[in-house]
Amino acid sequence: MLVERFNLPAAAAPSPAPSERDAETVQFAQAALTSAKREGLQLAVRARCVALVVIGCLIMVINPAWEQLYYVALLGLFALIGWAQVRIGRVGLSRPELALLFCDLALLTYLIVVPNPFGASHWPVAMQYHFGNFIYFFVLLAGATLAYTWRTVIAVGMWTTALWLIGIAWVWWQPDRDPALTARIAAATGSDERLFAMISPSAIGFHVRVQEIVVFLIVAATLALAVRRSNDLLVRHAAVERERGNLARYFSPNVVAELSKQDEPLKQVRTQHVAVLFVDIVGFTAFADARSPQEVVRTLREFHGLMEQEVFRHSGTLDKYLGDGLMATFGTPFAGEHDASNALRCAQAMIAAAERWNDQRAASGEPKLHVSFGLHYGPVVLGDLGQTCLEFAVIGATVNVASRLEALTRTFDCALVASDDLVSQAKAELGGAAATFQSLEAREARAVRGIQQPISIWTQPRGA
Repeated sequence: MLVERFNLPAAAAPSPAPSERDAETVQFAQAALTSAKREGLQLAVRARCVALVVIGCLIMVINPAWEQLYYVALLGLFALIGWAQVRIGRVGLSRPELALLFCDLALLTYLIVVPNPFGASHWPVAMQYHFGNFIYFFVLLAGATLAYTWRTVIAVGMWTTALWLIGIAWVWWQPDRDPALTARIAAATGSDERLFAMISPSAIGFHVRVQEIVVFLIVAATLALAVRRSNDLLVRHAAVERERGNLARYFSPNVVAELSKQDEPLKQVRTQHVAVLFVDIVGFTAFADARSPQEVVRTLREFHGLMEQEVFRHSGTLDKYLGDGLMATFGTPFAGEHDASNALRCAQAMIAAAERWNDQRAASGEPKLHVSFGLHYGPVVLGDLGQTCLEFAVIGATVNVASRLEALTRTFDCALVASDDLVSQAKAELGGAAATFQSLEAREARAVRGIQQPISIWTQPRGA
């Protein structure tokens, strides 16, 4: 395969998560390679046009004769081939592209080896090698590195070698000789055989031709290595973008930017204070039993989309979806100065978003859904869990308390229950007079299952 699509290795692990990650890497890599191929072809054609103009002017300057218009006209064929390459270029094995590349090299070989049919002077065919035009092959080789894979660059080197050898063989078999001219040059050079071999009109100069081929192959191999390294870097960049995309599913954009600057920050197991938010749709099981799976999934997608948006807007981390609810944290993976207040404001923004959503549902003749929220602030343990399929986990009593407080919303028939620990921390961050606290109502301490001491709580009614 010469002009080919990169085949990225599939995950060997049996668990689905690694293959999903590899599939995402392939997706990003294919998109990046497609874009790079298209940009490379366009750049190569622009470079080709500039080179053709320069070469055309150079030909006329070096040999200002009307017969040189023959070569200038044939330069238009190279421009046409470049245009065709852009039109049919794609990522993957493309035989038409390979044919056009071969036509490039074959046309150049013809121009270099075959004398100008409109030339006024008649020289032996071997005189074509005395003009040193092999260097123009390097122009085509350089253009190939802009748009094609390393294997294609190697192919250009091999094709050039084969065509050049064919050209040498054709010239060697030509009966076109000028013995009289050769004799005069031999008499002028005397016994200096090396000088005679250099300027003899019938000499092909096999050692020079071999040197041209060897140097060209060395340059082609070097450029192929550079192209391969560049493509490897492109795939690695795609993997990095995939990892960044995965982070963006869980963390707010500012946290993703911070994570991308550090080496494996999530693997550092540590304890820190975090605000934990639980969200749940009240009575969703009964709602789902009376509806089709498609309607249930559509409803959950709408709900999760609204809640997720608020989590990220308030610099939170989406820890996980819990069926018809979700868990979010604030202060992960890095603690901030407004974690508790961000969590409280996020919950209140979620309440408002849920109310707007319910208004839309009511306008469409769909029943309203009550959403409940539980908030707590305290120490948690952070770190990766698992060995093959990793999950960034937030564990500890603070998480359990937040979940229990969300369940208390049924007891108080309210939208939100927050611990006094969270509200006190939020007041310390914002000041007690902030409008954020006006809708909250202090309650007596309540016993929470799994916690020895009663917890002072605050509630916010529905529709506040």
